[in-house]
Amino acid sequence: MLIDTHGHVNFNAFREDSDAVLRRALENNTWVIMPGTQYSTSRRAVETAEGFERGVYAAVGIHPIHLEKRRVDVMEVQSESSGEQPWMLFTTNGEQFDYKAFKALAQSKKVVAVGEIGLDYYYEPKGRAKRELYRNHQKEVLQQQLDLAKECDLPAILHCRVAHDDLLEFLAAYCKLQHTPLRGVIHCFTGNTEQAKQFMELGFFIGFNGLIFKNVPALPSPQEVISSIPLDRIVLETDSPYLVPPSARRSLGEGGQSIERNEPVFVKYVAEEIARIKHTTLEEIAEVTTASARELFSI
Repeated sequence: MLIDTHGHVNFNAFREDSDAVLRRALENNTWVIMPGTQYSTSRRAVETAEGFERGVYAAVGIHPIHLEKRRVDVMEVQSESSGEQPWMLFTTNGEQFDYKAFKALAQSKKVVAVGEIGLDYYYEPKGRAKRELYRNHQKEVLQQQLDLAKECDLPAILHCRVAHDDLLEFLAAYCKLQHTPLRGVIHCFTGNTEQAKQFMELGFFIGFNGLIFKNVPALPSPQEVISSIPLDRIVLETDSPYLVPPSARRSLGEGGQSIERNEPVFVKYVAEEIARIKHTTLEEIAEVTTASARELFSI
């Protein structure tokens, strides 16, 4: 059994076949957690998860890029595919965090985390004053969402891009202020081994997905980082519909087209790669990461 702790089957890429995609995952003994990135996708995650008796869960929250108005091209940073799909381009609306509305969503028994929340400095403006306002806004909303997680006794699913040191400083200060440890996962981890160690000391698991198949010059080696992290502090992800693993991409979909949309059932390729890096078996990866995910998310 495997658990995809981060698959956005609640996104528009799956609008026409989300139930079929989730059933396919369940038929292959794979459970799924669907994080929201704004109110609409959080609500859709909850509604979709409630349609399944077991094995499909939701998280609710606002992704930091949705706090500003911006045209986003996912291929800028996540895909090397030449077959761009319409859902790879979207516009963010500058959404405000409504604590009461998200708290209401979190009352569903299918909600197992607050997320996807965090810090993202990839698109930050030039100029010191504007940059400071941009970062402070993200931190203010992050604090509110961590407060929600604390009130609802839920773990957090944290996004972090070009902001690892800032996020570590913020989380350490939050723990000290609240006099309580945090729990959650650092999603799609791209930091270095020392940063991973510090996140784990704060109470977080480390999430890995299809990005581990790439060696990006500006980022630490995924193989080196994974080797340094105890297996029982790792959870598996796909970040569907993005980051299709190479083995899945090479397979052919309907009409002989290469697969461009990731989905939870492909989390097995991430598990296999981690098994290779860790010099162990797929069975051990499945057993340990599944136990960790079930403990963290209480599923």
